[in-house]
Amino acid sequence: MTTSIGNVIGLALRPARAAAMQVVTEANATRDGCLIGDHSKSSKRGITLLSARQWDEVIEARGEALPWHARRANVLIDAGDLAALVGKRIRVGEVEIEVNGITHPCAHIEEMHGLLQALSGTRGGVYGRIANDGVIRVGDAVTLMESDERGVDSRGEFRPSGGR
Repeated sequence: MTTSIGNVIGLALRPARAAAMQVVTEANATRDGCLIGDHSKSSKRGITLLSARQWDEVIEARGEALPWHARRANVLIDAGDLAALVGKRIRVGEVEIEVNGITHPCAHIEEMHGLLQALSGTRGGVYGRIANDGVIRVGDAVTLMESDERGVDSRGEFRPSGGR
C-alpha cells in the first residue's frame, strides 16, 4: 500500500549561503548529497521540505505576505504538518528521502525576514538525506514508503502527529 502525503507545489535552490533563492520547476538530486545547484552543508540535511499549510499559518501570524521560499526550503508540499515524517522514508518524485529532523530557523532567516517566532515549533518544515539519484518536479506525488507506513489511519491516509 502506498500512502499519499501530498504533492510538490514548489521547488527552489539556494546557490550559496546568503544568495537569493532560485525558483525552478525541476531539480536533480544526488545520493548522499543535495539538489544540484543547491548549497547544502551535509548529506544528513541534503534537502529541506516545507508544508504549504504551515507556511500559510506563518504568513497569517506575521500579517505580511512573503513568498514560500523566504523560508529557504527546497520543496514546498501541499500537505499539513510534516513532523510525523521524522524517522521515516518518503518518496518525492523519483527521489527517496530519509527524513531526519525538524528544520529550525537560523539567524539568517531572522535577519532577512524576522521569521524566528512565526516559525516556532514544527512550522519550519523537515530535512532529510537523499537516498538515491533522481529528479523532483513540481506536481510530483509525495508518498510514504511502503516499508514505513506508521502514522497511517484505517483508511490508508497519512495522519501527522496530533491528527485523528
